[in-house]
Amino acid sequence: MKTVILAGGYGTRISEESRLRPKPMVEIGGKPILWHIMKQYSYYGFNDFVVCCGYMQHIIKEYFANYFLYNSDVTFDFTNGRNDMTVHMDHTEHWKVSLIDTGLDTMTGGRIRRVRKYIGEEPFFLTYGDGVSDIRIDELLEFHKKSGGILTMSCVHPSSRFGNVDVDGGGFVTGFREKHVEDSGWINAGYMVCEPEIFDKLTDDSTVFEREPIEQTAAEGKLRAYRHEGFWQCMDTLREKSMLEELWKSGSAPWKVWET
Repeated sequence: MKTVILAGGYGTRISEESRLRPKPMVEIGGKPILWHIMKQYSYYGFNDFVVCCGYMQHIIKEYFANYFLYNSDVTFDFTNGRNDMTVHMDHTEHWKVSLIDTGLDTMTGGRIRRVRKYIGEEPFFLTYGDGVSDIRIDELLEFHKKSGGILTMSCVHPSSRFGNVDVDGGGFVTGFREKHVEDSGWINAGYMVCEPEIFDKLTDDSTVFEREPIEQTAAEGKLRAYRHEGFWQCMDTLREKSMLEELWKSGSAPWKVWET
């Protein structure tokens, strides 16, 4: 079963980093956040990835083109007039990674539509290349299989760094309290499972997946929500990147399921 990762946007809200590289290649703990996402799926046995590239796609392609070299111990021998390379230890992942140019300004639905031929007529995972979570991929897939829908969307409570102010009917402040995730509604966290029928709702490059396709699927009663109460965090801003970096350095990154 393939995992499709949307990695083609401009990442304008984290321009301090994305002016130099695509947002999925911004590093947490010395590894691109894209790598962290792939490691999570791989932990659950899903190692076939289709990455929808766009903005600065060459950086993503160069990273994987040299992945074997960067993650192995090697000796280069020039003594016989050739460039012989001997690999002593292989630290690479057992991944198959298809990096597809889905256009510079293509919308999310258009990007998914462009990779259809690499997926075939089978269910597939779909997620964004800028968020990490400790969601159990195996339980998500099992939920989807039993749901009868054509699209399952993982939903989380968004976190907030702002506290609540309690105000009564007369405009008097009656107290302050910390913001809790339970105070907010549910949002789409990515980590979706799609049936191939979803392609019928993707018309062209201008299709925004989060609008018409999802809304139409919901109206037809074929959209399911998998509620995740655990950790999830996107990386839209430099502040969020710093927060994820600190979690990684602390040794308690919740999304690092492959070593728990």
